[in-house]
Amino acid sequence: MYYYLVAPTIIVRKGDDAFTYHSEQQLAVGGIVRISVGKKEVTGLIIKKVAKPSFVTKPIINELTDRPVPAPLIELAQWIKTYYATPLPTVLQTMLPAGLHKKRRQQGIGPKHPIRKRTQIVLNDEQRLAVQAIDELSSGTTLLHGVTGSGKTQVYIEAARHTHNQGKSAIILVPEISLTPQLVAEFAHHFEKIIVTHSRMTEADRHHAWLAALASDAAHPVVVIGPRSALFMPLADLGLIVIDECHEPSFKQEQAPRYSALRVASMLVRFHKQAKAVFGSATPAVTDYYLAEQTKSPILTLTQTALAASKPQVHLVDSRSRDNFREHRFVSDRLIAHIREALAGNTQTLLFHNRRGTAPLALCAHCGWTALCPNCGVPLTLHADRHQLVCHLCGQRSSLLPSCPECHRPDIVFKGLGTKQIENEIRRLFPKARVARFDADNSREETLASRYQELYDGTIDIIIGTQLLAKGLDLPHLRTVGVIQADSGLQIPDYQADERVFQLIYQVAGRVGRGSQPSSVIIQTYQPEHPIIRLALARDYRAFYQQELSQRRIGGFPPFTQLLKLTCTYQTEAGAIHAAQRLAKLLREAWPETTVLGPAPAFYERLNGAYRWQLLIKSRRRADLVAIASSTMPPQWHADLDPASLL
Repeated sequence: MYYYLVAPTIIVRKGDDAFTYHSEQQLAVGGIVRISVGKKEVTGLIIKKVAKPSFVTKPIINELTDRPVPAPLIELAQWIKTYYATPLPTVLQTMLPAGLHKKRRQQGIGPKHPIRKRTQIVLNDEQRLAVQAIDELSSGTTLLHGVTGSGKTQVYIEAARHTHNQGKSAIILVPEISLTPQLVAEFAHHFEKIIVTHSRMTEADRHHAWLAALASDAAHPVVVIGPRSALFMPLADLGLIVIDECHEPSFKQEQAPRYSALRVASMLVRFHKQAKAVFGSATPAVTDYYLAEQTKSPILTLTQTALAASKPQVHLVDSRSRDNFREHRFVSDRLIAHIREALAGNTQTLLFHNRRGTAPLALCAHCGWTALCPNCGVPLTLHADRHQLVCHLCGQRSSLLPSCPECHRPDIVFKGLGTKQIENEIRRLFPKARVARFDADNSREETLASRYQELYDGTIDIIIGTQLLAKGLDLPHLRTVGVIQADSGLQIPDYQADERVFQLIYQVAGRVGRGSQPSSVIIQTYQPEHPIIRLALARDYRAFYQQELSQRRIGGFPPFTQLLKLTCTYQTEAGAIHAAQRLAKLLREAWPETTVLGPAPAFYERLNGAYRWQLLIKSRRRADLVAIASSTMPPQWHADLDPASLL
């Protein structure tokens, strides 16, 4: 009889992550098995072999896979558990796909990859030096800091090719599922075996992809492409992890385990011994750049565009002056002229605005009543195409009201601006143009991923959307970029607000200026003198970095401290306030070397009918924050180490 410590994928009781089971067959550590927990049958992971215990054990029911999960992934699971103060079963739920115990039909022909024109990769001197530096790195992490259009993707491909030639697999992470088709199209020219995985795939397809990764070896290396969850694909011979657009907040998971893909990738390559990680961005996060400098990790720079390119003309439009908006109230005369010119020349225009919907505020012009979400207390957003008011926090929907519920006058007006209203107005201004909007309201058939080929081929004339359009899109027919309200986000109460605005403007402006054709960027803003906007348009990352670092040092924010955000949720406001005050007092007494900020209401104080208050704890010692996050707290509290946002 053989005995094994098995970690189930469900929490059995607090503090116990794994239990001893027996098997008549010898099994491998890392094996995926079915076990009984109480009256349930669940999936588990064999953590290690153990001696026969003094108590009676249950049998392992059966083994689910022919091969074990690679040892580095088991080490990684244990590390995430400790570093992010998360129960091991919660980590395993994230690492392992659902339905591993189910029998699957044989998979047919995989999905058709989008097509990009095949280009012979001829690297310039900077790209060659970057590839050489990655090759010479025995292991560890490097930051690839390249301006937009500098050909970072070609560096990734060459690094993956060299990894492939050594019989090792590569993982390429994208910040959004919508960017997967573009990267797959690029890599498909160079690699036969590409495995795509993401949350929009069916459970069966994700299971098949996971099994395909598990079957890879030195003789059959693969390239895995997907968002942050692709990190956990079970590759035994992993040689390279690339995180493209590594500055994006989407690389931090918002649900438990609240991990950073960058931190996890750095540890995974360490556990794989001879593996390397490359983090690429034109606008790296200030904290990541600082850490790279302090730890003397290699920082590789690409300062020139990969192709001979003409610099785009940048026009700053002052939204305060009505003289700039004679033709339309929120699309400037200059932007309209450039869109007309683009349409006449059969080129594309991208319009960026960071708010979806038709109008973010519905109010009565007579008495001032405002349509608020009954669950969250935030203004409801008009979605005119659905004739509904929608809460963007909890999803609450209500029909449009014919009159004010307070004064009963038919004076309801809609204020503010969203992507749907921009789409409607652009269609009215340019009725013959082919227009597409991309935001979180898209149906499955309308997403950027499903319509990528149309974007690439230029069959869509005007592209309208939110943040996902700023994330690494490379469209050969795009010549004009317009930002409708560039300063939105500057006043948000978060220490990273300026950084987010700098990154968004820099990135969205960088969608053009990648070829020899003339191109234009039109930035509409109510704060044309704001230094963040000026630095972003000048593409002066270094000046921004120094300025932001100075502010962080004064304020005591990362990278000079580490953060823990504690949020409580109660059905009454008094309950939330009392709980937050009590915990703040306890923490200040028990952890005098930490700084406890708050309590204060969360940015979105009400959510789904409940009240949310939070504390922010700063410390130079991560161990203190982990200890606080690991301590027993009421179920109404949840902890977020290294929060991506303070909102």
